[in-house]
Amino acid sequence: MNLSVSDVENYLEAVKCAVKAHRYRLDLNAMDFSDAVPNEHVGYEHETLYIFGKEVLLIERYGTAEKLVPLYIKFNKLDNEFVIVISFHEQRHPLTYYFK
Repeated sequence: MNLSVSDVENYLEAVKCAVKAHRYRLDLNAMDFSDAVPNEHVGYEHETLYIFGKEVLLIERYGTAEKLVPLYIKFNKLDNEFVIVISFHEQRHPLTYYFK
């Protein structure tokens, strides 16, 4: 694939527009909750990070096989309601779910 900086900038702008227009899906619920932990970064200790897990069925990048992938998702919601996705990746260790 041969992409320019402009191609990637245009793609990111389209993603931002989709989010602003509420054209996205967030399939987390309370049953996916694992833990709430203090932010360990200096100066941010007053913040709480929420950890969720979600199993999603994905198609492998090269090929057509499907794979059930457990995801690790960590959010930080600031007092001003601004949300930051801290981590979003395949789980390295199984999570314990708070309500399951």
